[in-house]
Amino acid sequence: MADLVAVLVAATDAEPLVLTTHDGRMLPSGPFESGHRSLQAGLRAWVEEQTHHPLGYVEQLYTFADRDRTEQNTEQRVISISYLALTRQGPVSGADAAWHGWYRYFPWEDRRAPSAELDQLIAAALRDWTQSAPDKAQKRVRQQRAEVCFGLGDRPWNEELVLQRYELLFEAGLVHEAIRRTGRAGLPQLGQPMRHDHRRILATGIARLRAKIKYRPVVFELMPPAFTLLQLQQAVEALAGRSLHKQNFRRFIEQQQLVEETGALSTETPGRPAKLFRFRGDVLLERALSGSKLPLARGN
Repeated sequence: MADLVAVLVAATDAEPLVLTTHDGRMLPSGPFESGHRSLQAGLRAWVEEQTHHPLGYVEQLYTFADRDRTEQNTEQRVISISYLALTRQGPVSGADAAWHGWYRYFPWEDRRAPSAELDQLIAAALRDWTQSAPDKAQKRVRQQRAEVCFGLGDRPWNEELVLQRYELLFEAGLVHEAIRRTGRAGLPQLGQPMRHDHRRILATGIARLRAKIKYRPVVFELMPPAFTLLQLQQAVEALAGRSLHKQNFRRFIEQQQLVEETGALSTETPGRPAKLFRFRGDVLLERALSGSKLPLARGN
């Protein structure tokens, strides 16, 4: 049995959003049926039926087939074929469809204004998990994984390790979904749980997108036709979960010739009106072929 799952992402007001169903506990999904012309056609049909939101840019994400990561009590293995789709936020309806900020599910991933209390909670819980290892070798491995994933000690934070961080918390029994394997209820502070394996799939989508924005112009898919440079920077920061140096970001955009002025000014910004820009028409093709790396360096 194959299940098609969509990670549909938008970015509005410096907030990355994901389209969900069933009161925010599932991603749009449905079985691949004989009447579907292709996997993507089936995915589009389910998303539009459940949310009434059309799909734009779509790429296959990953195939999941773990037997113990589903709520379904059946001996039949369920294969989840997931896709990443980028769009602009629009109205949705049906199946309790709604847009939710993705940091609702992964609060530790937003490093723009990290919570010291949450960081301390996670570090302490991982220390306890490390100490519970059966031998010294296992303790050393657990400690190293915790340090690398969560930037503990002198380790740097790597924004792309979204899935590894979630998998570590799952293995340690700290997220609610792990109750199916460990019998522990997890820590309620560690984000809203999702049904089946959908939070794991969402983590995979976030990691893929964070990697792609560094070398492909996929952020274009999320922006309105005209925008300020501040809005563009805030969108990239929201997706990466990190702050960027303002002048370095603008210098990069100018050097790469990614945008052009529209000749109009924004009336929505306080103070001095800001110039409105649009992406150059030939940038999509140029950058798709050659790639460009966004300056994801820590801001001041």
